[in-house]
Amino acid sequence: MLLGVNIDHVATLRNARGGIDPDVLTAARICKDVGAESITTHLREDRRHIKDADVRAIRLLPKTRLNLEMAMTDEMQQIALDVKPDAVCIVPEKRQELTTEGGLDVAGQLDRAIAFVKPLVESGIEVSMFIDPDISQVSAAYKTGAQFIELHTGQYSEYFGTEKEEEVFQSLKGAAIFAQSLGLKVNAGHGLNYENVKRMHEIPDLVELNIGHSIIARAVFVGLAQAVKEMKELVEE
Repeated sequence: MLLGVNIDHVATLRNARGGIDPDVLTAARICKDVGAESITTHLREDRRHIKDADVRAIRLLPKTRLNLEMAMTDEMQQIALDVKPDAVCIVPEKRQELTTEGGLDVAGQLDRAIAFVKPLVESGIEVSMFIDPDISQVSAAYKTGAQFIELHTGQYSEYFGTEKEEEVFQSLKGAAIFAQSLGLKVNAGHGLNYENVKRMHEIPDLVELNIGHSIIARAVFVGLAQAVKEMKELVEE
């Protein structure tokens, strides 16, 4: 499996004081230099952490694969078509949420999703739909023309170590296998940390895990390079 590192919360810390430190571009360089296969940023509509300038700066970093998380809005579509990241992940978004609370309801807005994905794919951008491990959502994501799904691992992370862990894990695994049977490539992420990430190896043929908060939290104590190295070792085991 590959490791994508989400650096949103480097920007959260920077924005707390309104200055330039810690520098998001430096964080992206460090992650790339120690083996992260992609850099993920979520450009939220309210710009609470990552800013437009951050996305454009990271896009210019040599040999850096940029994965842009974004809401399904006309503004974000235009930004993606302008910046041309290597990949986009379409996520749901609520202004009041602390972090993304669940997967995108693709089935409930399928026509809109098809129209949204088409120009992105035609421009050469890989498109992923961030969805819950639900068969109806996997089927809908396939119909959009997206090449990838990213399975929302939030419920698995919440119930890890409890009696419900196995049930929710098997839902993840089943959804991944079903998606692959349709020809979709499968990524996963949300809430994964240095403990619960290990079970991701039980899901066949996952392409990439996108992990942010736990890496940035670990970096407070051991430094960003070491935090990424430790996670990369777990992802590659």
